[in-house]
Amino acid sequence: MKIYPVILSGGAGTRLWPLSRAVLPKQLLPVMGEQTMLQDTALRLAGRPGLMQPLVVCGNDHRFLVAEQLRDIGITPLAILLEPVGRNTAPAVAAAAHYLAARDPEAVMLVLPADHVINDVDAFYQAISHAAVPVASGALATFGIVPTSPETGYGYIRSGAPAGAAQCYKVDRFVEKPDRETAEGFVAAGNYYWNSGMFLFRAASYLEELRTLQPAIAAATEQAVQQGYSDLDFCRLQEAAFTDCPSDSIDYAVMEHTQHAIVVPADIGWSDVGSWSALWEVQAKDERGNATRGDVFLDGVSNSLVRAESRIVAVVGVQDLVVVETADAVLVAHKDQVQRVKDVVQHLKSQSRTEHLHHTKVYRPWGCYEGIDVGDRFQVKRITVNPGGKLSLQMHHHRAEHWIVVSGTARVTCGDAVTLLTENESTYIPIGATHRLENPGKLPLHLIEVQSGSYLGEDDIVRIEDVYQRT
Repeated sequence: MKIYPVILSGGAGTRLWPLSRAVLPKQLLPVMGEQTMLQDTALRLAGRPGLMQPLVVCGNDHRFLVAEQLRDIGITPLAILLEPVGRNTAPAVAAAAHYLAARDPEAVMLVLPADHVINDVDAFYQAISHAAVPVASGALATFGIVPTSPETGYGYIRSGAPAGAAQCYKVDRFVEKPDRETAEGFVAAGNYYWNSGMFLFRAASYLEELRTLQPAIAAATEQAVQQGYSDLDFCRLQEAAFTDCPSDSIDYAVMEHTQHAIVVPADIGWSDVGSWSALWEVQAKDERGNATRGDVFLDGVSNSLVRAESRIVAVVGVQDLVVVETADAVLVAHKDQVQRVKDVVQHLKSQSRTEHLHHTKVYRPWGCYEGIDVGDRFQVKRITVNPGGKLSLQMHHHRAEHWIVVSGTARVTCGDAVTLLTENESTYIPIGATHRLENPGKLPLHLIEVQSGSYLGEDDIVRIEDVYQRT
């Protein structure tokens, strides 16, 4: 049996704001350790017998980061499927199923969100081996997490009769997120499990059920895959077909209605890290129950999560708090109230602010830039261009730019002139001039950019030529 991991790397992770942003969501961040959650998920799969290279499904805006993060850990994906718009998990999994079934009619899919923590990997693979037996006969398996507490933030799955294989049970029903008293009853009953959102099934079996239960999703995603096309290292789903596809979760679309659903109990040290309190639960703590990261000073603090990203954070004489600092935002919340972080994000959206969209450091396929200062008619950025990186050939209608090289070598195109600049050298790009910045060297290029003009927005970029094929 060939098992193809399908890693779902969509979503914005708004409940982990201000660390997680729309442009840089939690699965692309080092939330738990030095590696990102996507990297942890991919490495968890590497080298396991019977597992093929992963197929990753992600949004168009995250494609270069996904590819770069996998490249950094030496993993070459089977493919990276790009969703033109988010349509929830049922269409994302359907697109992956169509893609795999066209290449291997017997393909088995192991569907995994990119942003989950699994501490007992051996137990996880034991659960997969249990599920593989009924899956070979057409079952659609979901992994139910053995609950460790009466959690009200998860949906539950109630198991029914044995499903003809060890540790496999028919799904009796799916249950929405319960209140505290109901959740306590579920835990006491012993046959309720947290709904993990992880699945194992044959691609053909999933598509057969989808065509019966949700034919519009099946048809739209099939068309999106068949009419998709390659773009650099990516596979783009056909935009019109996928955009017209109904949006639904795999649970609502298929798993709650199929007669072939089974649940495999999994005691694997799992968390979806769906909130700051959930992250506190799974992180290492000091003797007073504090989980910290970064430049942090604590005095008389207990049972708290404190995270500093860009400066020292001092916390004194409190307990049960979440304190998260980034370069442009600070969150302070009681651990029992962290679900309300999404209200902060909604407020930022309603005020047309940008702190929910991106950090001060913004990643691009050629490197990154970071805002240093901004004022009336000027803006200062720190720019890093990776070796071999090349910005688009572009022009601006409303701003001029001064570039000062801090380290490395820059090849600058301005109009018809091409020059090389090294450390402490600078150049000026007038308004309306066609220009490009490149790093021809073997070391990163660092420079300071000073913009001046009547409008300094990122949308004042007219791309004339781009090696990364961005519009």
